[in-house]
Amino acid sequence: MLQRQTILTIHTRGRGFHELTRDVRECVRASGVRTGLCVVFCTHTSASLLVTENADPTARADVLRRLEQLAPDGAPENEHDAEGPDDSAAHQRSALTRTSETIPVTQGELALGTWQGIFLVEQRARGHERRIVVHVTGTG
Repeated sequence: MLQRQTILTIHTRGRGFHELTRDVRECVRASGVRTGLCVVFCTHTSASLLVTENADPTARADVLRRLEQLAPDGAPENEHDAEGPDDSAAHQRSALTRTSETIPVTQGELALGTWQGIFLVEQRARGHERRIVVHVTGTG
């Protein structure tokens, strides 16, 4: 059984999608795993991960708009605002999405569909430094 763990540091520009597919592919290739699993984990409560459309950016823009409708910045019913009006909303948006994704590794490559990409979703209005743990395990 082979295992490799890598921590990616991503500097976001603020709310939006930041594609990680290439970085995660490099982690898989460096692991030597031919058949197994790749777990991608976001270590933050105001950012999240999604496997979603990577070809048409309007699909991702639609996701952001829907999340903003479900958890608007500065909603009067939110109590948690220690870091500003986007604080509670960012946590809520992350809770609606995911903090981890598991992707099969097949023949040494991520088994993503044709139009799938792995994205960090920054839920805060301003940029942050985000840590992503990539753990690959399987056989060579």
